[in-house]
Amino acid sequence: MSSKEGNLVQKVLEEQQSRQTGYRERALKMFPWICAHCGREFEGKRVKELTVHHKDHNHDNNPSDGSNWELLCIYCHDNEHSRDQVADAYSDEVAGSTADSGGTTNPFAGLGDMLKGKL
Repeated sequence: MSSKEGNLVQKVLEEQQSRQTGYRERALKMFPWICAHCGREFEGKRVKELTVHHKDHNHDNNPSDGSNWELLCIYCHDNEHSRDQVADAYSDEVAGSTADSGGTTNPFAGLGDMLKGKL
């Protein structure tokens, strides 16, 4: 990586860190220190376990009223993003399947015909 590219990457990372620090501080002032999903309360040193989740998943959408944010503990935040990844994977599978199969198979397809032939 050239020096110019390295400087650009460093600048982008610094801007991202600054932006995250800014909205996190604002969110912690606006909302009670409670995970919006599991309801656990945080105080003191444990506040660092609260993260700011962007409801629309757009980290650049930071309205001043905090309407795109919710505080989630690190566990619920990871779970939230894992669920999205799983949903995306399933939607990709369904999009790639044919209309006839509907994305599923029927293990009993043709069973009636098989039984009639054997009886």
